[in-house]
Amino acid sequence: MSQPKSPASAPPTALTSLSPLDGRYAARLTPLRPLLSEYGLMHRRVQVEVEWFIALSDAGFAEFKPLAEADRGLLRSLVHRFSEADAAAIKEIERTTNHDVKAVEYWMKGRFKGHGGLERAAEFVHFACTSEDINNASHALMLDAARKDVLLPALDGIIESLRTLATAEAATPMLARTHGQTASPTTVGKEAANVLARLATARARIAAVPLPAKMNGAVGNYNAHLAAWPDFDWERFSRTVVEQRLGLAYNACTTQIEPHDGIAELFDAVVRANTICIDWCRDVWGYVSLGYFKQRLKAGEVGSSTMPHKVNPIDFENAEGNYGLANALLAHMSQKLPLSRWQRDLTDSTVLRNMGVALGYTVLAHGSLVTGMGKLEVHHEALAADLDAAPEVLGEAVQTVMRRHGLANPYERLKEFTRGRAITLAAMHEFIDSLAELPAAERRRLKAMTPARYTGLAAALAKKAAAR
Repeated sequence: MSQPKSPASAPPTALTSLSPLDGRYAARLTPLRPLLSEYGLMHRRVQVEVEWFIALSDAGFAEFKPLAEADRGLLRSLVHRFSEADAAAIKEIERTTNHDVKAVEYWMKGRFKGHGGLERAAEFVHFACTSEDINNASHALMLDAARKDVLLPALDGIIESLRTLATAEAATPMLARTHGQTASPTTVGKEAANVLARLATARARIAAVPLPAKMNGAVGNYNAHLAAWPDFDWERFSRTVVEQRLGLAYNACTTQIEPHDGIAELFDAVVRANTICIDWCRDVWGYVSLGYFKQRLKAGEVGSSTMPHKVNPIDFENAEGNYGLANALLAHMSQKLPLSRWQRDLTDSTVLRNMGVALGYTVLAHGSLVTGMGKLEVHHEALAADLDAAPEVLGEAVQTVMRRHGLANPYERLKEFTRGRAITLAAMHEFIDSLAELPAAERRRLKAMTPARYTGLAAALAKKAAAR
């Protein structure tokens, strides 16, 4: 059979893109695209080059006088007004240089034409820098913006969905299941609160990871810097540029590359949050299967091509699958990026170009999970019926009260009484009535218990967690 044909030079479209992030799901990742794409990398390279250049002009060198305000404004406009046309112009220069950072340098110098002060100082663009001085700071800036503007807000959407559920259903009793078997009851809100607490901790860890950068030359020793001005405090100067002008953490001790430990730590933190979300996706999937949750219908949506009755938990399934893809990529990156042969190899470069892919799957999964949460409705009748059908869970309460009052062999007596017979509420009451040595008030209290009322502090714990 012949293969379908498309023009070899045609750019990918939503239907021909190899990655669903740029095809099927492209619209859902619009906020991430300008931050973690090649355009985003070029934009940050320009920012780093501009800030280094301006800082050099303010360093007090006789050969490079402080820039005029108009020149500073023009330089910063290269960053603030950076466009796709600018990125395309840099890409065109790269066709000749075959070097992406050098192309940025040449593009900047080209923008200086007609501006005398900048033209005279043009050779201070990229002065004493290795490409990795620019790249490592650019990657850190990209990740910092993606974290602040996209990743954390997406995670906050899930946290707020969990907070809403934990608050609204704090006291809604639900049969718990340990090892898949009926267990002491909990509440719907408490189970959501458990995930809320975990995810809030994971979010804080993502937000707290410092992103380091270095500006120390070809092998991290300021060799070229000292060759030009041997009496200048280059380490203090570089720290100032990194911390004050770029807002990043300064790494003083590196090879040619910043070793990416900070990026690895950030990705590990994202993996942890994603794993918590996978756990919740699987639990909700199971609760939907048990009938504990119903899903709001969407007009026109089809659950099955042959079974019209089905409303599948597709949002939770999509989220779980995309979290898995994200974690596979993020785990590879966190393990690979800190490894570099001797003072530098290029294996990190191609991997770093996939940061947007890994975090794209994360953001995609976050969106699916929020959408799924928004469709959930608690099925109170199904929850109540399940609890009523499991009076055996009160056995824990009965034998624990027996222990408190010193009755002999409480566990064994309850086991003997219930063995080989259906455990009903009536049978449980019969056993309680047989405990003559138990105070009458305690027997009445135990008989008043039902599985739905045996939820401990679940409601209070859920409300406390939601309030935090």
